[in-house]
This record gives sequence, C-alpha cells and structure tokens, in this order.
Amino acid sequence: MTLLAPLTTAGVGGPARTYVEARSESEIIDAIRSADTAGDPLLIIAGGSNLIIADDGFAGTVVRLASTGFTVNDDNATCGGVMVKAEAGQPWDELVEYTVLHALSGLEALSGIPGSTGATPVQNVGAYGSDVSQTLATVRTWDRETQTVKSFTNFELKFGYRDSLLKRATVNGSPRYVVLTVEFQLALGRMSAPVKYAELAREVGVDIGERAYANDVRRAVLKLRGAKGMVLDPADRDTFSTGSFFTNPIVDEGTAATLPENAPRYPTAEDGQVKLSAAWLIDQAGFGKGFGLAGDDGFAAAGGRASLSTKHTLAVTNRGSASAADLLAIAALVADGVDHRFGIRLHPEPLLIGCAL
Repeated sequence: MTLLAPLTTAGVGGPARTYVEARSESEIIDAIRSADTAGDPLLIIAGGSNLIIADDGFAGTVVRLASTGFTVNDDNATCGGVMVKAEAGQPWDELVEYTVLHALSGLEALSGIPGSTGATPVQNVGAYGSDVSQTLATVRTWDRETQTVKSFTNFELKFGYRDSLLKRATVNGSPRYVVLTVEFQLALGRMSAPVKYAELAREVGVDIGERAYANDVRRAVLKLRGAKGMVLDPADRDTFSTGSFFTNPIVDEGTAATLPENAPRYPTAEDGQVKLSAAWLIDQAGFGKGFGLAGDDGFAAAGGRASLSTKHTLAVTNRGSASAADLLAIAALVADGVDHRFGIRLHPEPLLIGCAL
C-alpha cells in the first residue's frame, strides 16, 4: 500500500488501499471510471497542499493527477489577452513564474503558493488581494455523474471567497467534477495587475490600486510569503503545513461591531457582511506564534509534534513526527479558544479526509 503522507505538504496521512498515478487526461478518466464502476470511494490528489488525511489512510482508490505542462496561445493577444491552458497536475508556481518571465500579467500576486494548477479554481485560491477568479477563463472537467467531459466558464463556476461550484460539489475530497485543464486569460505586458493589498503595495513602493513591474511583485510576494513560512522549504519545519489552516470568517455587521475597534475588518461583495482576520482573532485569543511547542513549564500541546507556525499564526505545522490527530488537536484548541473569546467559530480551509475538527 502507498502511504499518503509524503504526497501532502503537511506530511500526514495513512495508506491508500488502491493508488493510481495518472499522467494524462485519458489515464485520469480511465482511473476514475474504474473506481466508480467498482463502487470504490475516490480521493483525488495532486499537489497535496490542501489536504489533511486521516492516520488510518483512505479505504478506497486514490488517483494522483500527474498530468503536467501548459500551452500559450497568443494568436489574438491584441484583442483579449493571451490564453494559457495548463494541465491539472501542473505545479502552480512553475506556471506563475513562466507567465511573469514572459511578460504575461495577472498571476504574479499568486506566486509561491504550493500545489497544482487544477486545484486553484476549486478553492478559488487567492493571496495578497488577488485570486484565480480574476483571470480564469474556463475549466475543463470530467463529470463523474454524467460520465462526460464538461467545461465551465468563469461565470458558471460561481466563485466566492475560497469557494466555487467545484468545491461545493465535492464531498469528503471526492469531487463530482474532476479538473482536467484550466485556462487563464492574461494581459500582455510587464506591468502587474493593480496591487490591491496594503502590505504588498508597501513592499513594492506603490499606492493601492497602482501597478508595478510584475517581476517586482513576484519577488515581493515570495519574500513576504517566505517570512511567514508559506513557501515550501524542506529545511524549514514551519513550511510543513496546508498554508492557512483557517479561512478568514465572514460575519454580519452586528457581530463585527462586538469586536474591539482595532480588529481588522474588510469589505465583502455581500451587503451587511464583513470579513475579519483569522490571524488577528487567533492572536488576540491568546494563541501566539509557535503555540503547541514546549514552553518554560515543559508542557507541549500534542507533545510538541505539531504547533502553530513560529512565523505565522494561521498555519498548523508538522514539526517532524506529527500525526493528523496531532495537527487537528492544535487546530481544535485554537478554534475553541477563538470561539470562547469572541463567539466566532473558525472553519478549516483544507479538506479533512476521514477526520474532523
């Protein structure tokens, strides 16, 4: 049996009963069809950056999307931008790096995010004021219910904050729609998309809403992410995580009004709704960087095997020998503490496979 822990950035997860590595679209579809015909539970893995898999493993078929590569179609670049189509298993940051180096603008603020390209529309992956819905054109999928290939436009995916139709049609890591390819529409030029995030704007020396050189934005984002342990580094245990474990909660204005005046608040697309900072809530509830590691009294939550990152309170990290249960123990203490302090329940961003918070 294949252990799943090495296939995830958090480094946890037991064995798969059946494991298939699919390197092409036809192999992906064949593997999924075989599992579905057999009535086998199905888990899809690519970069493994958004999964916490139970220590007991997965009692079904795990299909790893290993299709890689991308194509650039600039035939109509002067009309509507450049179309870039990537395979589902294509490492995301390799694609971002290529676009920046070849003067294709729009993905630069999403530099350094681990995982595969196929996962980005599912979660509507985003960072530093940008998300993939801003540039995504179409997604081609295998519809397991109708047993056909189905494509979705940006509008049809009904994107929300870290959400999409693809995510809502996924149950316990088993999606109805398995992403095969993703196509982006990018502007031609060396300037970035307008910088929307204050921290990033300061780093590149522009005002919010202004543009900077895309290369400078990418370097700044990698620097900022690296300082928070959000760029994978085999020598840094702070990077062995799923990235941000909790989403920033979206609450009504009444709930937001109960928080201290200095609590960060951000507008949302929905009237009467406010987005809060999960990191601020965690810190103010008494969970600082490195929570879970042994303190002066020698006590360590989860035996010190897991902890909040020493660089960023949003990441729950594997310190070297953690189990999925250890990571979830830290996350549960944090979520309960924030709930007790502020009456706001934090929700996990990664998919929890065979386990729960």
